[in-house]
Amino acid sequence: MDLDDFDAAVEQLPLDAGSSHAQSPKDAVRLIDAQWYTSVSRRGRWMDLIGDYAGSEPFVVDGEALLQLVLDDPLLALGRTDDVSFQIVHAIYAMERTLHEISSRSASFEIVFWHDRRFLTLQYGKDEYASSSRSLARTILFNHLSSLDVPVHTFLDASDPAWLSYQMHTKILSFVYEQRVDGDPKSRFQHGFWLAVENALQSLTAQESKLRAGAPVTLLEGVEPLPARELAVNLVRTLSESNVSQHELFPELLQLFVAHILYIPHLGLKERAQPPVALHPALSNHLRTSFLPKAFLNLEDGASAVTVDGRVFAALLDYVLRAEQPSLSSVLGPEISTTVAAIWAECNMRAPDFAVLRARFPPTSVAPAQDEPEDRPLRLLPFEHPLFDEELASISLDVEVDSGDEDEDPSHLEFNTVFSDTQHWHNHKRSILPAHMGGSDSHGPMTEWQRKRQLKSEQRFMAKLQWQAETLTGAYGTPLQQMVIPSAAVARKSKGTPTPSAKADAAASKPSKGAAGKKGKKEVISSADKIRQANQTKKQAKEDDSNVQWWKDQLKDIEEKSTPAKIVAIENLMRNKRTKEGWLAVEARLYRLHLEFLRWLADPAQDSAAARDRYSVTVMCMTKEIFESKELFPTAVRKLATCLAALGLEEYIDAWADTATIAKEDRALNFDFVKLVKSKSGHVLHKWMRITEDPVVWQLRLFGEYMDRSMDSQSDPRVAFKPDAWQRKVLDCLDLNESVLVAAPTSAGKTFISYYAMETLLRSSDDDILVYVAPTKALVSQIAAEVYARFRKELGSKACWAIHTRDYRVHNPQNCQILVTVPEMLATMLLSPPLAKTWTPRIKRIILDEIHTIGQQEGGAVWEQIILLAPCPLIGLSATIGEPEKFNAWLGSIQEAHGFKHTFIRHPHRYSHLRKYSYLLQPNDKPAAFSGLAEYRKTERLRFIHPISMLSFGTRSLPSDFSLEAADCLSLYYALASFKDQLGFDLDALDPTHFFADSKGILLKQKEILRYETALTKEISALMESKDPQDQDSVLNGVIKKLSDPMVEKADQRYIPAAGQFYTNLISLASDLQASGDLPALLFNFDRKVCEKMAQAIVDVLETTEEKWRETNPEWKRKIKQFELWESKAKERERQADRLKKAKKDDEPAADRDTSWEASFDPDDPSPQFSFAGNSLAFSKSDLDDEIRSLAWTSTPDWALRALRRGVGVHHSGMNKHYRTLVESLYRSGYLRVVISTETLALGINAPTKTSVFCGDSPFLTALMFRQCAGRAGRRGFDLLGKVVFYGLAMDRCQRLVLSKLPSLGGNFSLTSTMILRLLNLLQGSNDAPVARDAIRSILRLPHITFISDFDREQLLYHIRFSIDYLRRAGLLDAQGNPINLFNVTSQLYYAEPSNLALTALLRHGVLHRVCGHANPVTAKRDLLILLCHLFGRRYLSKAYAAATNLNTIMKKFPSVVILPPLPGDARKVLLEHEQHIKRVFTGYASAYISEHEDSLGEDTTLPFSGKTLCEVEKQEPSPFHERLQRTAVSALARSLFVATSGHGDTFGSVSELASTTRRGLHVNEHAIPSMRQFTAIPGADNDAFALNAYLLDFYTHGQTAALKTANGIRDGEVWYVLQDFTLTLKTIRTGLVQLLQKAAANASRAESVAGDGVSEIDSGYGTIDPAEADDVDSADGAESFKRPVGVTDRDWRVFEVLNAVTTEFDEKFRAMWA
Repeated sequence: MDLDDFDAAVEQLPLDAGSSHAQSPKDAVRLIDAQWYTSVSRRGRWMDLIGDYAGSEPFVVDGEALLQLVLDDPLLALGRTDDVSFQIVHAIYAMERTLHEISSRSASFEIVFWHDRRFLTLQYGKDEYASSSRSLARTILFNHLSSLDVPVHTFLDASDPAWLSYQMHTKILSFVYEQRVDGDPKSRFQHGFWLAVENALQSLTAQESKLRAGAPVTLLEGVEPLPARELAVNLVRTLSESNVSQHELFPELLQLFVAHILYIPHLGLKERAQPPVALHPALSNHLRTSFLPKAFLNLEDGASAVTVDGRVFAALLDYVLRAEQPSLSSVLGPEISTTVAAIWAECNMRAPDFAVLRARFPPTSVAPAQDEPEDRPLRLLPFEHPLFDEELASISLDVEVDSGDEDEDPSHLEFNTVFSDTQHWHNHKRSILPAHMGGSDSHGPMTEWQRKRQLKSEQRFMAKLQWQAETLTGAYGTPLQQMVIPSAAVARKSKGTPTPSAKADAAASKPSKGAAGKKGKKEVISSADKIRQANQTKKQAKEDDSNVQWWKDQLKDIEEKSTPAKIVAIENLMRNKRTKEGWLAVEARLYRLHLEFLRWLADPAQDSAAARDRYSVTVMCMTKEIFESKELFPTAVRKLATCLAALGLEEYIDAWADTATIAKEDRALNFDFVKLVKSKSGHVLHKWMRITEDPVVWQLRLFGEYMDRSMDSQSDPRVAFKPDAWQRKVLDCLDLNESVLVAAPTSAGKTFISYYAMETLLRSSDDDILVYVAPTKALVSQIAAEVYARFRKELGSKACWAIHTRDYRVHNPQNCQILVTVPEMLATMLLSPPLAKTWTPRIKRIILDEIHTIGQQEGGAVWEQIILLAPCPLIGLSATIGEPEKFNAWLGSIQEAHGFKHTFIRHPHRYSHLRKYSYLLQPNDKPAAFSGLAEYRKTERLRFIHPISMLSFGTRSLPSDFSLEAADCLSLYYALASFKDQLGFDLDALDPTHFFADSKGILLKQKEILRYETALTKEISALMESKDPQDQDSVLNGVIKKLSDPMVEKADQRYIPAAGQFYTNLISLASDLQASGDLPALLFNFDRKVCEKMAQAIVDVLETTEEKWRETNPEWKRKIKQFELWESKAKERERQADRLKKAKKDDEPAADRDTSWEASFDPDDPSPQFSFAGNSLAFSKSDLDDEIRSLAWTSTPDWALRALRRGVGVHHSGMNKHYRTLVESLYRSGYLRVVISTETLALGINAPTKTSVFCGDSPFLTALMFRQCAGRAGRRGFDLLGKVVFYGLAMDRCQRLVLSKLPSLGGNFSLTSTMILRLLNLLQGSNDAPVARDAIRSILRLPHITFISDFDREQLLYHIRFSIDYLRRAGLLDAQGNPINLFNVTSQLYYAEPSNLALTALLRHGVLHRVCGHANPVTAKRDLLILLCHLFGRRYLSKAYAAATNLNTIMKKFPSVVILPPLPGDARKVLLEHEQHIKRVFTGYASAYISEHEDSLGEDTTLPFSGKTLCEVEKQEPSPFHERLQRTAVSALARSLFVATSGHGDTFGSVSELASTTRRGLHVNEHAIPSMRQFTAIPGADNDAFALNAYLLDFYTHGQTAALKTANGIRDGEVWYVLQDFTLTLKTIRTGLVQLLQKAAANASRAESVAGDGVSEIDSGYGTIDPAEADDVDSADGAESFKRPVGVTDRDWRVFEVLNAVTTEFDEKFRAMWA
């Protein structure tokens, strides 16, 4: 379903479709590329399938692909054409390591083999030796898999009925999202293609048959390996009957091979780690072409890892050939030789003559081993630092005092200057510290025009902030007042200590009943107090008299109206301040209840079941509300009792009356309440009103959403509401200054936590700081607005709050008490040396909102850094943490290491339930007829989905957040009752009337429903465990069927509407929600372009239909004529107004303005029936007009502004910020009622909605994202019930989303080389500030650096020390730990490691000087950009898309080159050498750690996934050959012994190889080592290297975003972000270079180190503006004014000039794009 038109542009290209009649397999591959795979790969996304999507949900691993991955490992010695080897032990290890990597991320998977895909693994047609080796390996690996604790399945092919059944019942997770599983794939291609595929299959089958001598190939089946002797006998017998036995030396070779089979069980892994053996070429050729292929194929029935080893066999053969008088007895010992002789006799084999074998194939000469000194581990360079010396003292390492290993002398941009990290990263003229704290940056004075412009911008910002704050706190025109908090210094002077909440102050100050001061003493009231009380009583009596008359007047006014009109009138009156409290509040609500009974009595269907259900619920809700009033009087209680009696709920009267607060003084009603019971007998008048079922059943069926939701709520003076027990626990933790992690679902009530912490801090101090960290800029803006709305504190030059993001800031972030920021900025500030001395120590609390984002692959490490560096207690908040206990254990260990007590508080229940629906669209469904909302008739497409009915999907267990409403519980009980005789438990105990027997006469509460739900789901879980997935007649399947909607059940469960049907039916979806009362709604789609198209589709229908309606509607035409007539009399009205004005006396009031309907009518406004806009009290039409006019200067498209007027908005991060903020405010105020959004409204944004709609599928719609988005519905305080609707998704996908488990959080290794560099800079730049020392010391002492890592403290210290050594060799640190030279460039690009370190290496070695030194400036700029594009913003192209035929077609149509030109040769050479240095440094780390801990780690013989021990020695007898194996064994200390069996020692080919092949107990994290391999890989030459997309170069060349989309495959929604990221990267590099040149010049001449007039930057309170929102921002960031410093060489200056030109030109094109 191509919803975003991403494929549309490419589909128009005249792409080479290939031959329609493919004649060969190669033709077939070319055809499938041209017709399908090229476009699919263009659409594909690079993402982490397990981390980003699958999580803990079950998925399938393709078994053949797994084996292919293992057997294609270049390190594996198996099936090599130039080597006699079969190192199956290494292969098993590689397979288990892969499985371990998957399972370590809490993944749930099964392995599936399809028999027809075996050719991918076996690779027939190239070499029989390779194919037979891979065939035997495949069998052994499959047998090993079958012995593991992971399900393994085999099927014939994708059409195997067993596979189809497996698919249906297990409902595996598919990784194909936007292109769903194709029901008829063969229809995609013509017959000729499938003929070519069939020919290819027949060819492969023929080759297989030839290799296997016609032996049939059957499905893989796990078999137990045979004992060595039995295996050997079988081999001898089968081979002696084959043609290979005709070879003259067959007995000799066979006996040695059999001997090796018998001998291997006696060998350990160390002895099996043999180097390649050089045999006579003719012998080697015979073994590989004849003997071994036959032997391997005949071993498939019973061989294992402990019976076959190619290297051991080759070594044995070589040993025998070199022996003077060889015999098995003298070589292997008597036991083996005796067994071999017995086998030989048993099989009647000719005795071998090894002398003949030696004569025929004399041994080859052995070349002496050559040392490889360049690959030896580097010795550590000297390093001294007091703190690190102290912490690293526990590890003993040799340091080379005068090392010859140090890099070559630096010659470019190295001045050996200690770096001072004091400047802004994107602008060298802005310092980190403001002037009042020691900052030294300068700006010239502003002109008058600039001052006016700034003032106007500030006023506009404050006006928007004020309105946003009002919608956040008041939502519908009733904003809260700011809480004025006095200065802490002033507060301390006053008596007593203020309570944390102003409202709580008032509550606490009121004396409770019976509280009279000290015990036994009567309260003394002064004369003045008595006078005040008397005056208050007199005033209250006067108000009561006034209210009585007012109320009588109101009743008189509405007396003549119809009942519906009376209801409207009284509901308006109930919003009046008079009816909010006192007796009038009770009587007004009684009158509304009276009207409801009148409406029931007047209903023609009054006695129907539907009417009884509807009215009884309404009456009970009203009755419950009045009973809970604090101003009840006896008459009101009596009337309420008659209401309950009328419903047949008399048993609730006493219980409610006992708990009610009833005044002693009674009062008569001012109206006659409807008569419901007979006066004399007390019998009810209308028996049809009485409910016909047990009250408990009635409550479950109808009253669930109105039940009391509190969880042990109690009054608490600290807050203005009654907190639940878990909320009080949070308050206690905050009061005790403890760290706390709160995991509670959306709507549970977490919001107050943050503001309580803020208020506490503001009241307690004027200097302390609280930092609120939000994951998105949208959430940052919202929180800041809410802080502004809640708190006001005068602090002189300080601000109460500030915003700080990468793009903009509001107020001074370092001179406020509450800082609202994003994680990247806080991490940067915590690592800033100047701030460590002045700002960081003042932080007293950090709030981490949406803390679960720590688990994301991108950005997660920043959250970990904040947690590790935090100098204060933390508050972690999240609704969606998978396995929170594991994460909490790690978080708690860090907080305790920092000296703070930590508490975990989990509340699992939502305040409001979420009810799921499917919007049913089938292939032939067309949009419902739409002629306006007023006449719209609701369709029946919105179908309720019972949670239990979703179990048809086949889930294996219920997720932890699975929940049932009260009505769901009841329907589940009835469904179970249908199978009562087949159940294995007593269902009567679950009968609601029995289960809730103790609640007779008392309304049920939500916590009791939870208890009932638990009892029911316990039995459902038991049924799930006992259910046979194949049994369609099981009880569970019967229950599911009972609870399923018949229409949903009959529908195609996999159907997804095409794009056209998807868009045209959106108006029906929105109209159905409107008709059902389910607006406002958030419609979620995770593609920005699709969101925009959805809004346009809805608005287009509204506008088109309205236009047609206005052309034909006589009422509209009459209204227009009347309006035109009114307009024509405008001058007459003006003259009349002037006459009245002249005649008016000074003391007369002004004449009222024109109140006619024409005065407010605008024919251009949407007609109400063609608009989803709601009526909002928060703003007027003129306010909306002003806001829309203010957006005219922005980049907001016209259609989006038109959509706003019709109540439709779009929200995604690509839209203008002012527009997004307006959408949020209009939505909260109730005007916008349909908002289409990406995930931007999912993360904590206050956008209360009644309905969340998921529109279309996406790879980003994960279990986590589903819960985030769905949680927006039914927000606390707005709705008692939220609704979730699925639109345009297959039903099985909906079921998976609802039943999926949250993935557990995955950690990111945060101590990279750049991070260590920044930590050292923090110490050096802050002069070892205490807060810096404490943070770093706690990090170094943690037991585990990350919560999923096995990286213990000891290894961490080794890693840090060797990382320091690398940084020293890279010229970034001196021997005392001071950052030097290019540190600023490296550090400021920390987020781009290892690209930042690669750039540093290229700068140091003069590559950039050579590139920038080109005589032609155009060439120099282009070559520099190509170089930078290889390092930053890397995006890959698939091999199919990068094929020459495809590119030639694209390049004819578009100006893009698409593929990035190759990295310059000298740059590649420098990075290759740098990679070698990195590898040698960290090889030294591995070797040093293992040398120190070898004894404690033990033998490396345990497999990583299964934990099994492989190659346990049965019995070892000394023999000459054993001594030979020990002597020649490869020495492997750091390398895994399993990998060493392929001949690899401790010489590693790359950093990646080092990380993936080290032994057990040594954890080398590849992501923590800055490898250069990705930059040096050549596409095509390296197997895993992909071509790089030239989109950045292409944009710099032509500036056309349309070409980027079509030719380069960059999505519309991504263009702005990828270009912005690269722009900021260029500015960062430029700023770093400027600072380095300035520093060098300053050292040479202090006199020229200061520029400007010395006027410090003034923090206006609105420091910078988001560049995407600014009218005009200085694009050069001050670079154009940077003058060449004294002492800078021509070559260094030339680098700056070219870099500055590239940065400026790229930025200009970027700004032109969004201007």
